[in-house]
Amino acid sequence: MKLAAAMLSHLSASLSHTSSSSISISFTSSTAFRHRLRPLFRYSPSKVFKFHKKVPYFSTNASMESPVGLSVDSVADGLKKQSLSEDKRVKLNLEDLNWDHSFVRELPGDPRSDIMPREVLHACYSKVSPSVQVENPQLVAWSESVAEILDLDPKEFERPDFPLLFSGASPLVGGLSYAQCYGGHQFGMWAGQLGDGRAITLGELVNSKNQRWELQLKGAGKTPYSRFADGLAVLRSSIREFLCSEAIHSLGIPTTRALSLVTTGKYVTRDMFYDGNPKDEPGAVVCRVSPSFLRFGSFQLHASRGKEDMKIVKALADYTIKHHFPHIETMNKSDSLSFSTGQENDSVVDLTSNKYAAWAVEVAERTASMIAKWQGVGFTHGVMNTDNMSVLGLTIDYGPFGFLDAFDPSFTPNTTDLPGRRYCFANQPDVGLWNMAQFVSTLSSANLINEKESDYALERYGTKFMDDYQLVMTKKLGLPKYNKQLISKLLNNMAVDKVDYTNFFRLLSNIKADSTTPDEELLVPLKAALLDIGQERKEAWTSWVKIYIEELSASGIADEDRKALMNSVNPKYILRNYLCQSAIDMAEQGDFDEVRRLLKVMEKPYDEQPGMEKYARLPPAWAYRPGVRMLSCSS
Repeated sequence: MKLAAAMLSHLSASLSHTSSSSISISFTSSTAFRHRLRPLFRYSPSKVFKFHKKVPYFSTNASMESPVGLSVDSVADGLKKQSLSEDKRVKLNLEDLNWDHSFVRELPGDPRSDIMPREVLHACYSKVSPSVQVENPQLVAWSESVAEILDLDPKEFERPDFPLLFSGASPLVGGLSYAQCYGGHQFGMWAGQLGDGRAITLGELVNSKNQRWELQLKGAGKTPYSRFADGLAVLRSSIREFLCSEAIHSLGIPTTRALSLVTTGKYVTRDMFYDGNPKDEPGAVVCRVSPSFLRFGSFQLHASRGKEDMKIVKALADYTIKHHFPHIETMNKSDSLSFSTGQENDSVVDLTSNKYAAWAVEVAERTASMIAKWQGVGFTHGVMNTDNMSVLGLTIDYGPFGFLDAFDPSFTPNTTDLPGRRYCFANQPDVGLWNMAQFVSTLSSANLINEKESDYALERYGTKFMDDYQLVMTKKLGLPKYNKQLISKLLNNMAVDKVDYTNFFRLLSNIKADSTTPDEELLVPLKAALLDIGQERKEAWTSWVKIYIEELSASGIADEDRKALMNSVNPKYILRNYLCQSAIDMAEQGDFDEVRRLLKVMEKPYDEQPGMEKYARLPPAWAYRPGVRMLSCSS
């Protein structure tokens, strides 16, 4: 009954050619869960739901995506407008930021202000100030594009006190700091209260476009949710989070952002491999930025605590819709957002009559769309616990992430995940569904949505994922329409020969739609990706390329035009783990130049960037050592 059986047949087929041919997740162990999902798999989606009007896929009030795949004219026009508006851009000093702390103002908080580890009841947050100790903190890197969305003058990065302010050692004027309270399922098991154990929000601000942004310091000290940890972060993990936040954004995938990375000048003790050999590492703090850091687990925790806290689930839902899904508040009957359940009584549910149902559907669609984009670029999150799932459909919490090198659907970058590979690349769409099931179950338990609305939200997840994934793969191959058989065979070949995922698709755009090309020349454009393959495999690839060329020829698109379109969706540069490690090694010696260079390269992943070709190279042998390609959950 796993969704992947229907949704990811080409990925599933590839699994049989990997070293881990049996990958499964126990999604069906719960009788209640099986009962809840049964209606979704009984019928064909196209037969079950008869739309009066297709449910729209809304965007957030603050777009987190990059303009990928635009035409040359539209990009040129955009650059002109950008140049003209540059002088009009609002540029504020830190003291002049427009703070508006709606989360603290509108939701119940912890009456205590101490940081003693404890269970925090009937509260969405605890007020707490950063307590990190610093000694000559230094600014390692910063994002000018994030400064722009905050209306922050880039000159503020030059302030002598900037490292003090963004390490948490000095308070920001107008800020109001707190740590959020939430729970979550970790590796499929309910973990109870978790919360921001080493992240402290500095406050919320509203920019000149009326967009709401939350600033949060990760590694700023203990909170009531730190349990037995120190609330700190090391430079190694902080560089990874900073760079990947910005790299994922530049790839066109919704994500939280990162404004700055600061060293604390102090050392933090970490046992990186959990082998009883801890060592001191440089400490650091990342300033993360997002419209909100609300997670699935933010709602789950309160629902788990019984009837008394169900009102908090509703309050959180009302708050989230009001500030981050305002279009749902303004829906009316004229929108005709209704669907048929396809069951015996063929009842119709109108989403405009229940804003929580419309919201659940949108959360499902945003989550599905985000994961489809992950699959497109080979990104593996590594820790898709429900406390790491954003209700805004943003990629959040960069821990042991990894991009595919050699195509291996069973790849997981998380050493903790190795035994079951629950969070491996191929399983991500299924895990997203499972997490959504926990989320809608929470809303159902609070009586915000009924069973039919819950089922429909899950159905929309599946439909949205397949729509977006098929579109992504169609564009990656430059095809006029989706061809399941062709794409399935391609992924199968890539898995067998362990072909580099990123470099292969970039090279694929060099194939010409010329059916007269001699067989011995067909693989020449792919030579750099098809390494060490024997005659039998060459024949398999030649056969595939012939069929591919037939499809291209039927499209009628000129080779150069297709190449430009394909290169706009197939990145040349991704944040491979070995690139991160090279920057980390230099930074730990006090040289931050490589972090800054890597940031610049990753800001334009689809461009050729002459002179930067080394950042597109395959991983060297040392990249497979422990702690580089694979990491543990915690740092």
